[in-house]
Amino acid sequence: MKYLKDAVYGFAVGDALGVPFEFKKRGSFSCSGMIGGGTWSEPAGTWSDDTSMLLATMDSIRACGCIDPDDMMQRFLRWYRDADYTCNGDVFDIGMTTRSAIQRFADGVPSFLCGASDERSNGNGSLMRILPLAFTAATDEEINTISALTHAHDLSLLCCRQYVAVARHLLEHGEMPKEWTERMRSTPMEAIRSTGYVLDSLTAAIWCVVNTENYEQAVLTAVNLGEDTDTIGALTGGLAGILYGIGDIPEDWLQTLRNPSAIDNCLF
Repeated sequence: MKYLKDAVYGFAVGDALGVPFEFKKRGSFSCSGMIGGGTWSEPAGTWSDDTSMLLATMDSIRACGCIDPDDMMQRFLRWYRDADYTCNGDVFDIGMTTRSAIQRFADGVPSFLCGASDERSNGNGSLMRILPLAFTAATDEEINTISALTHAHDLSLLCCRQYVAVARHLLEHGEMPKEWTERMRSTPMEAIRSTGYVLDSLTAAIWCVVNTENYEQAVLTAVNLGEDTDTIGALTGGLAGILYGIGDIPEDWLQTLRNPSAIDNCLF
């Protein structure tokens, strides 16, 4: 599908750029390219749970030809238990809310009851995997359902709908929505929080795309915000991939990205 590969590779590269710097405070490091080591001691080009869960979501859509929540949860379980959809055959990063939801599904709880709906369970674990739905005819209700597999609070549902809406606007118009552009251009970096809280992550990713002029600037800005560097790098990279295309991603980053065949096998 047109632009899907741009978005997914943009997402995965942003994820891999951020992996070595996850949890580090803003200003304590400088990311200027794809490196290894750091927080997780992984090789350069390693992507994390963000890309793995996005691939599982995308592969479900590819295989089923529709939005199938039970099939997606089965694929999340295969990722969690068997390291399917991983970069190196290793699940080295998973959020607590996501882990709990997948374990409930493994224990026999119906998929639509697995997600946590309390206010404290508003991490970015569903936002990180929602991008493929922008390339389908998924309704708001279906977006809510897929978020709620792990994150069922209204705020998580809203942020997922907003991210899909921004991606679809980029696909249709080739530019960021005016309401976001006007708001984010007047917001200083000091006001942008880069935590794993779902609203912070959504806002940071959109801010990075609005306030930069190409893919490289966007994802480096995202990672250098600090804290949840892989997810915000990925979320930014997905949008920037649509906006600028895979041809704007530095070639050495694409060459360093590990296990690209796992990505290609899930495209629809």
